[in-house]
Amino acid sequence: MIPTITCFGEILWDVLPTSKQPGGAPMNVAADLRNFGVNAQMISRVGNDELGQEMLKFLAQKHIPLYLVQIGETHLTGVAKANISDCNEVTYKIVQPVAWDYVQLVPGLLQTVQQSDLFVYGSLAARSPQTRETLNALLAVAPRKVFDVNLRAPHYDRETVEELLFQAHIAKLNEFELIELSGWYGEENDLHGAMHQLRDRYQLETLCVTLGEAGAVLLDDTGLYSQVGFPVKVADTIGSGDAFLAAFLYKKLRGESPKKVLEFACATGAYVATKQGATPNFSENTIQAFIEQAAQVA
Repeated sequence: MIPTITCFGEILWDVLPTSKQPGGAPMNVAADLRNFGVNAQMISRVGNDELGQEMLKFLAQKHIPLYLVQIGETHLTGVAKANISDCNEVTYKIVQPVAWDYVQLVPGLLQTVQQSDLFVYGSLAARSPQTRETLNALLAVAPRKVFDVNLRAPHYDRETVEELLFQAHIAKLNEFELIELSGWYGEENDLHGAMHQLRDRYQLETLCVTLGEAGAVLLDDTGLYSQVGFPVKVADTIGSGDAFLAAFLYKKLRGESPKKVLEFACATGAYVATKQGATPNFSENTIQAFIEQAAQVA
């Protein structure tokens, strides 16, 4: 049976120096899940403007259902201005307020989330009172919750992030976010110690930390697992972490071993880093071939 994963939150255009491209972490995750044949859907909001219409066309091309994407009359479609001067660490100026800051709890949303295998959310969607209120209502009914921490200054605070962590079954963050969160507790820990501390504090089933080109580490009730990175020529890293999460969830739902899940997720993130933009087309076969090629080179 094909699993259903519902993603919630920002949907926006990443504005680059010479172009723009669709983005928003939860939308990227949904698009990448669709590449693997998962029934992924997206709860968000766009404006009734040209950028909103373009976004809806893009979502349709990616086979993401449109019925959960609200169209607002009072706020413009989201935009993030990307700084890609460092191709390994893209930074963003995320415009506020925009349409996705006003996601409404419309009829049918609660049932949609209740019937999903996983509910994916991040911290950015909690920056505005309206979308935060809707998120809280959906978290209350979601059977299994995945928190993609995704800290974007200045759009978060400790109290909010902690509340969202306490709700989660699975959490994914990068090494810099782990360092920041560990600093909140005033303890000096190495990577593994910080992961154990975070997992225990928030009673997470699974915690995953991405390490950029160095790979990733996974901690669950069966132990700690590491995967080295896949050396690639980076085009840009936009969407790599989102692709990692999509691949991770896809393989996890299929019951793969933690080691296999981590390998596949790292390979997918690395593959996307070789392509321009956040949501290139690929398949499970594409990633398996990428893994096999990497093994031959090694």
